[in-house]
Amino acid sequence: MRPVRVEVSDVRFGYGASGPEVLHGVSLTGESGTFCGVIGPNGSGKSTLLRVIGGVARPWSGCVLLGGRDISLMSPRQAAQLVAAVGTSEAMIFPFTAEETVLMGRSPHLRFFASETALDAAKAHEAMKRTGVAHLAGRRITALSSGERQRVLIARALAQEPKVLLLDEPTAHLDVNFQVEIMELVSALAHESGITTIAVLHDLNLAGRYCDQITMLSSGQVAACGAPREVLTEEHLLDVYGVRAVVGRRPELDRPAVFVISGSPRHGHGGHTGHTGHTGHTGHTGHTGLDGHCEGGEFNGVDDIGRDGDAG
Repeated sequence: MRPVRVEVSDVRFGYGASGPEVLHGVSLTGESGTFCGVIGPNGSGKSTLLRVIGGVARPWSGCVLLGGRDISLMSPRQAAQLVAAVGTSEAMIFPFTAEETVLMGRSPHLRFFASETALDAAKAHEAMKRTGVAHLAGRRITALSSGERQRVLIARALAQEPKVLLLDEPTAHLDVNFQVEIMELVSALAHESGITTIAVLHDLNLAGRYCDQITMLSSGQVAACGAPREVLTEEHLLDVYGVRAVVGRRPELDRPAVFVISGSPRHGHGGHTGHTGHTGHTGHTGHTGLDGHCEGGEFNGVDDIGRDGDAG
């Protein structure tokens, strides 16, 4: 797999021609084979940033380069062959089987109105095996548990053979055992498959445990960026989240562990976060995904990432 570096350079973006600016000069870099986390209070621009990286939302200024190519200059089909995404709590209305759902990830590689080939089926089965859902192939996705469904959606993304994987709160609404399973899977995909992986995360301890790099947003700006131990500090948590916390170390991993003591009056310019920083998500903020298709009908899942005005 040819490595693809993600470069976000001084991106400014807002919804609508005269809407308020949501992202204010955001820059970050995601190297091939790394797991990058994006954290921050609700409404800080995390999901919007993923939409911009995925090419669904075009920045007012600045640019997003994938392997040195500006995604805004790519066709929807070209972008979908590079980038796959898994949104938060995608609505599963139609009772497709898990296998049919994963096969949908092959659409960017098909000609118009063409059917899947044996090669497409093999790619889908390989993705299902990689994510541990091959035994669920004949099951209806509407009948699966939340953890099983999330693995199927990640398998669908892998079936696209992406170079970049975007995930919006991949552990939302999952029990703690499924949260760990999903984070272990995503980390392995990044490190073993060389996929540049960028995930919006609410749980600070999961971010600190699994991410190679973390970008902390506050009101649409980068408040901190670097290794987990550089970003998850008591000072940053107080300034951005408005909480007093003790940041310890996981001795077996030399990774930060966050223990929230109490809230405090707002500091800095972050919004209210609504979560504790401990393992476990405190609740969905009510956004709904769109139709799961890019302009031009190429499926890549980026449209299922919510706007930050609706979700954190």
